Amino acid sequence: MTDAPEILSRTEGGIGWITLNRPRALNALSLFMIRKLSHLLKEWEESPSLKAVVIEGAGEKAFCAGGDVRAVYEAKKEGRLETCDVFFREEYTLNAYIHSYPKPYISLIDGIAMGGGLGVSINGSYRLITERALLAMPETGIGFFPDVGATTFLTKAPGKTGVYLGLTGARLKAPCALWSGLGTHFIPSAALPAFKKDLSNGLEDALKNHCQPLLEKGFLEEHRDDIETHFSHPSVEDIFESLSHDDSSFAKETLTTLKTKSPTSLKVVFRQLTEATSTFEERMKTEFRLSQRFVEGHDFFEGVRAVLVDKDGAPQWKPNNLEAVTDKATAPYFAPLGERELIL
Repeated sequence: MTDAPEILSRTEGGIGWITLNRPRALNALSLFMIRKLSHLLKEWEESPSLKAVVIEGAGEKAFCAGGDVRAVYEAKKEGRLETCDVFFREEYTLNAYIHSYPKPYISLIDGIAMGGGLGVSINGSYRLITERALLAMPETGIGFFPDVGATTFLTKAPGKTGVYLGLTGARLKAPCALWSGLGTHFIPSAALPAFKKDLSNGLEDALKNHCQPLLEKGFLEEHRDDIETHFSHPSVEDIFESLSHDDSSFAKETLTTLKTKSPTSLKVVFRQLTEATSTFEERMKTEFRLSQRFVEGHDFFEGVRAVLVDKDGAPQWKPNNLEAVTDKATAPYFAPLGERELIL
């Protein structure tokens, strides 16, 4: 008995349909899936009969819980650093391709969407969010950084929201996803079958007939002033200091969360999101540099071990405090890779 395909695809009604099909792994992206997605999108771009692409996840739990970082962990453990290069290089190339895709690219986010799952959805033109959606970029908790185009989609969020999300890895339900710009439309999960059925008759009509306004305020909007107050400071240390002098539950919970994250990740991510270069392509090149430097370092390997492999939830970060992570220590993360640069 053979395993089910990791990607299901079909063309029908002028639409290219893609289903991420690893439900037991919450549809986490393997290198094979990244390559298959790239192949399908290129094939469909060149097909005059196809007017749009729809991507969704199999199963009841997730759209896509992220890239398969455990496979990257195993590759590093075995000394196969070239695999780490290839995985991120091809994933980021796919993210950039989706960002510039010339046909409507519609993501149906119904369930968990994190990390690499946002890379194959948020970079597209339409992101439909259901009440079951749960979005996050939780990478600072595994000694990594928000990648897959997050330098762009997080910095587009209102005010300092993107800095808050990138540092804390906060999880977002539908109201927050829409308010922050990660989602473009709200659609009830129960309406998805009818939306998909009507899509062949025209995208705009399908959106109009099945998507709804979501008037509920989410956590981000309710705490916008708190986020601006604490995350507008010029350094991570100043953010910690500001939070420590605030007795509100928001400040206490946020500070507690930040103290669990990799200090190196926090420092690098703060610079990533506050000193971002101007173009999407340049930002993706920076993300690739960061990916390779994190893979070479200690905290990513340790974070994946603690969270995804041994699951003891007790990563031993090195260094384990912010003061030891100097500007001199973080500068090499952003340095050019020479012949290994990402070419888009």
